[in-house]
Parts: sequence; structure tokens; C-alpha cells
Amino acid sequence: MSFTFGELKTAIQSYTDNSEATFVANLSNFIKAAEQRIFSNVDLENFRKNATGVMTTGNQYLRTPTDFLAPFSLFITTSGSEGFLLEKDVNFMREAFPDVTSTGKPLYYGFFDSSVTSTSGLVNANFILGPTPNADYAVELHYYYRPNSLTALADTEYTWLSENSPNSLLYGSLIEAYIFMKGEPDIIALYESRFAESLSRLKDLAEARENSDAYREGLPERPRT
Repeated sequence: MSFTFGELKTAIQSYTDNSEATFVANLSNFIKAAEQRIFSNVDLENFRKNATGVMTTGNQYLRTPTDFLAPFSLFITTSGSEGFLLEKDVNFMREAFPDVTSTGKPLYYGFFDSSVTSTSGLVNANFILGPTPNADYAVELHYYYRPNSLTALADTEYTWLSENSPNSLLYGSLIEAYIFMKGEPDIIALYESRFAESLSRLKDLAEARENSDAYREGLPERPRT
């Protein structure tokens, strides 16, 4: 089973038995909320890519790409200074490096903040670095990116998610739809349970593919805290 954009909208209306105009106008919002919830819970290898940038002298922050979702690794590529930075939470960064004027080669990074541009949906996010860079360092960020939403496509088109994990997309959308309708708690709980099951299967699929590719290609493990 898989869903085109049009088929998923039809399925949501069929499961909820609701074709009221305001409800139909919000179908895309239900789907986008489900996609966001899925991508926030599962790191999918299919949506990883690289970007390059520069950590600048005296600046403890590094801007992420606008389609950034989550980091995989951050690597200094400047000759003579090569190496992975370790990811830490912002509390560790604040405690370990309280003096932003104390500089050195950055060894750690953490996710600091983010905001979404309402008109474009693009993300403005920053990493915090520790210690503050004492020079300009070229870096390569390997990261999970936010793919195009199914709602941005024509009714006859698919996304990777709607083809490979249609149930997670369906049940996630139904949860949002029933919350919108102020539906019965037991129905919402049922779809939460089915969503969790489909999300678990998607996680298993993602981990199996990542382990298989790492073994086949001899990839090094990313640095962990």
C-alpha cells in the first residue's frame, strides 16, 4: 500500500467520515503535522546530505542549512586541524565554556536554537561551539534534512515516506484530524497506538539500512558523547 497526496486526503476523510469544508481545508495541515512528528522521531538515512561552511574567529555560533533537521556529524576540514567535533547538549556547553572570550580549536558543538520562517517554512538554526574558535576553520556538516512535504506535490504524486511508510503517515494524520474535531479520546488513543507501531517499524527499517550500508561501505562510526 502507498498513498499519493490525493489518496491520503481521501483516506483521511473516509476514516473520519468528514467532508465539512473547514475540515477539508485543513487536510494539508494534518499531513504536515504528521510528517513533522515522524521526522522528529526517526533519523532516515535517505534524508542525509553534506554541507560546507566556516567557523569564524571569535564567533561561538555556526548557522545550519535552512533545510536542517538533525546533525549526523560535524568535521573540521582545515588542513592540520582535521577532526570530528563531539555533540553535547547546550547545558554542557554553557558550563564547560562559560567565558566566550576564551578561544581555541572547537572540540564540541551543541544545538542552540531554531526558528521557522512562517512564509517559506525554512529553518534558521544555530550550533553553539566550544571553545570559541581562535581562527577560521572550514567544516563539513553531515546532517538529516527536511524533505519536501507531500502537500507540496500534485494529487497524483508520492514521496518516499508515503510509499515506504504509508501507515505512519495515515495514522499520524488521523491523530491530528481527530484532535481538530475534538474526537473521542479512545479513538485518538487507538490511532496513537497504531502510529507508534508503524513508527517502530520505520525505525527498524532505518536502522537496518544504516547498519547494512555501514558494513558494506566500511564507513566509520560517527563520534558519540
